Amino acid sequence: MTRNVLIVEDNPGIGELVRMHVADLDMNPILCDRGDAGLERFREGDIDLVVLDLMLPGMDGLSVCREIRSGPGYVPVLMLTAKTTELDRVLGLEMGADDYLTKPFSVAELSARVKALFRRVDAMASASAANAGHEKSGELRTDGLRIDPDRRRVFVREQEVELTAREFDLLWHFASHPGRVFSRVQLLDKVWGYNHEGYEHTVNTHINRLRGKIEKDPARPEFIETVWGVGYRFRD
Repeated sequence: MTRNVLIVEDNPGIGELVRMHVADLDMNPILCDRGDAGLERFREGDIDLVVLDLMLPGMDGLSVCREIRSGPGYVPVLMLTAKTTELDRVLGLEMGADDYLTKPFSVAELSARVKALFRRVDAMASASAANAGHEKSGELRTDGLRIDPDRRRVFVREQEVELTAREFDLLWHFASHPGRVFSRVQLLDKVWGYNHEGYEHTVNTHINRLRGKIEKDPARPEFIETVWGVGYRFRD
């Protein structure tokens, strides 16, 4: 089945470049040059990935991303931005973006990120299907923690917690492999879908933020444990 990729980018040159290389990946590109038009097309349905510029006429990318995440279902979002400050990146991730690329970016990196997002979506669907064979709801449960992969919702002691898309994927990966130790490099490969030198600190940052949301005492985590000198594991 051909995957539909919605590209929301107001720069004609960049939009056409992304469109061409999405097509080269045997996917169907759909190009919009305004935020409001992109959101309208998304709501029509049948979109498998959104490549979303941050600065757009009509509606900015953060607002579009927030609206996408407020609806039912889950579609990955790759955000494009010309800005390089950490605040802009954090805001995009908090609004629900799965990943981001800072302009200018290479065609190879764009292709790698797109393929990595689809690998993660496929892996999560397979894991959810396998888990559903053991639990009717397809949910993953452990003491005090409940994860619903279909609706991408997490409950800690029956209280729902709001996670970013990446935080959810990280938690799901850990919880699906209880007791197994993962290094930062392995987590980059399995959860982010790529591994670039110098990105290991990203794993630390996300784990700290995740612990702050799901642990009673992040300094003494119950769920995600540190294995000193090696990496992290989900409690067995």
